[in-house]
Amino acid sequence: MTVEDPRVQEQIKELCQVLAVAKESDLLESFFNCLLTPAEMADIASRWALVKDLREGKPQREIAKNLGVSLCKITRGSRELKKTGSAFLRVLTILDNLDTEGRSNNGASCPLNPDHDN
Repeated sequence: MTVEDPRVQEQIKELCQVLAVAKESDLLESFFNCLLTPAEMADIASRWALVKDLREGKPQREIAKNLGVSLCKITRGSRELKKTGSAFLRVLTILDNLDTEGRSNNGASCPLNPDHDN
């Protein structure tokens, strides 16, 4: 598939629906390890780290140096954080609401903490 292929969005939507229902962080971690190459995993991890660093107010050049990512990726992340209704901010809010055991404040298990055993 190419980026322009309409099936890309269909597949991503389906995958997101499945991930929204899956509540076992170990299963999700295993799934991503099966789905993605180690390089893709590292890329996703660095993008997530840079978004968190940006929100903390760290300078872009410091983030680039610490994570080994381009300023272009950081600028993109910064733009996404500034958008009205930013999905990054919404997901970061979920992260903020996790307790130390990987559970949301309402006690529901949260799949965003890969260190938590459900």
